[in-house]
Amino acid sequence: MENKEELYPVIEAVLFAAGYPVPYERLAEITAEDVETVKEAVTTLQEKYRDEACGIQIVTFDEDCQFCTKEVYEGYVREALGIKQGGKLSNSSLEVLAIVAYHQPVTRQQIEHIRGVDSSYAVSNLVLKKLIEEKGRLDVPGRPVLFGTTADFLRCFGFHSLSDLPDASSFIDEAQTALDVDGDGGDTFTV
Repeated sequence: MENKEELYPVIEAVLFAAGYPVPYERLAEITAEDVETVKEAVTTLQEKYRDEACGIQIVTFDEDCQFCTKEVYEGYVREALGIKQGGKLSNSSLEVLAIVAYHQPVTRQQIEHIRGVDSSYAVSNLVLKKLIEEKGRLDVPGRPVLFGTTADFLRCFGFHSLSDLPDASSFIDEAQTALDVDGDGGDTFTV
């Protein structure tokens, strides 16, 4: 772009219209800028939206970025759009999620070996919630599925990349704090 000031509204428009994470490479392509210039522009916009009077923010990840509403307005957004509270994660699902996050890619059998119990339900539940996904297959007889975390996992827990993960020993404690505790006294957490 001839004028760098033109870059900001283009990025805003694309992020707003997309509604999902847009890769920096794609933004660079459509604006005819290099990736570093796009990242700098996104950082400038991110600072602009940190203003408390603004209801939206730009969330950045290693490879992409997106517009999101600020958490403080979550209740209003849920009410306006008729969105019910998210699904629940049990302690067993959190354990499986932690194993996948720290050992990925990992098979269900490897998860079960670490936990010592059948984990089929927890794995299926995490796949349905799009917190983990198939990342390929292990090159051994039977070709078991390899699982890894998703971009939704990063967004849900407020990480920009897997390098932001806390020490493995504190992950479940931090996950329980980050998620709303289910009000029925059970060991489930809201995602």
